[in-house]
Amino acid sequence: MWQANCRRMHNIADWISGTVMGGCVGRSRMDGPGSAHGSTRTKKRGARNEPLKKDRPKWKSEYPMTEGQLRSKRDEFWDTAPAFDGRKEIWDALRAAALALECSDLELAQAIVDGACITLPHGSLTESYDELGNRYQLPAYTLAPPVNLITETSGESKLSESAQKQVQPPPSREEFQLRVRLSTGKDVHLTASLADSIAVLKKQLEKQEDIEVIRQRWFFSGKLLTDKTRLQDAKIQKDYVVQVIVNINPSVIPN
Repeated sequence: MWQANCRRMHNIADWISGTVMGGCVGRSRMDGPGSAHGSTRTKKRGARNEPLKKDRPKWKSEYPMTEGQLRSKRDEFWDTAPAFDGRKEIWDALRAAALALECSDLELAQAIVDGACITLPHGSLTESYDELGNRYQLPAYTLAPPVNLITETSGESKLSESAQKQVQPPPSREEFQLRVRLSTGKDVHLTASLADSIAVLKKQLEKQEDIEVIRQRWFFSGKLLTDKTRLQDAKIQKDYVVQVIVNINPSVIPN
């Protein structure tokens, strides 16, 4: 998995250098060495900016996770995160920097961060800002594998994933705060568990925000969630954001 990630990282880094980094570095060259904008580190409106550290976060998954499951979890984050917050080119740069850091190429990761004019107040990709002041946060699983990762060979990959589905653990009843983003722009937090269905959460949202169930359409990773879908079925966890479109006319699209 990690060898493939390194090859993928270099492909993304090449693209970043011609788009995101090209724009920021180009401005620096135009400003010249004597200009106040000559360094990308002086363009953060005076904000604190630390060099990127090689240390990566250590975390443990709620259940042993295979490499394939980690890839899917990361892909879901990168596909969903840029939808509403921040700038897509900055998300792309952060993704490339995270891959470079995971491949132990700290120099390339720092070059990507600097080229995209990204500020790191703590020297970590977990929290960063672009030159417009937008905030970006990366969960630990995008930067490092869990300590209880199940390694698999390429020949065993499909077999192990199939076995994982057959021996899937029962839905957890442990409650957490699920972040729901309404089409009105408001963020709402609901008390949920992996065993909860969308129908149950719709009723909770109706009670909390006075939005009728028939007016709610729930989406995750670009897919419409049916009433019978459980959070575990859609692989939705507490770090994710679920979008809810609120219909003005409830008779237009019944669920």
